[in-house]
Amino acid sequence: MDKKEKAGKILDILKKEFPGAKTYLAFSNPLELLIATILSAQATDERVNRTTPALFKRFKRAEDYAQAPVAEIEGYIRSINFFRNKAKSIKACCSKIAGGFGGRLPQTVEELIELPGVGRKTANIVLSGAFGVPALAVDTHVKRVSTRLGLAEKKDPDGIEEELTGIIPETRWGETSNLLILHGRKTCRARNPLCPECRVRAYCDYYSTAAGKG
Repeated sequence: MDKKEKAGKILDILKKEFPGAKTYLAFSNPLELLIATILSAQATDERVNRTTPALFKRFKRAEDYAQAPVAEIEGYIRSINFFRNKAKSIKACCSKIAGGFGGRLPQTVEELIELPGVGRKTANIVLSGAFGVPALAVDTHVKRVSTRLGLAEKKDPDGIEEELTGIIPETRWGETSNLLILHGRKTCRARNPLCPECRVRAYCDYYSTAAGKG
């Protein structure tokens, strides 16, 4: 079985396990998803979702963040890891959106990664989640699950993204990220993965080894 067929079978199984899979971050527009994704780095989605309602009520537009003192933004996100650096990134990012993109979020990876604090992962999350653009985001869960399954061999997120987009149809890129993330959280955990409970273990390289079965 080649990787394309294997990937398809895995995604079909996970789609049945997680119907309607989508990002867990709460948002109502593209800017909110961008801000939430920036905040989610090294923080749980649950923590971010508890923090953003007050933030989003105060800041509606990129211009609002751009014009606010960093200390004010910090006050709303203080409960999140690295809140000082994230507040600076959010202000700088929104200043770029307000000044360089007329207040509207760009809709290409190339333009999004021009924004301070935005890398390919964040750009792909926004493109897929907010705009419906085919994009495959590689976070720590996607990296771990895809390499354990044997769908990817490279170690860096950009390389893994390239491998996965090469074997998975463009129409499934967005759901691939969401499904692998959910599978990584529930079953294919970083420590003590629940292999006996895994519905895709028949296709998993990790499970087929002594380490997986042990």
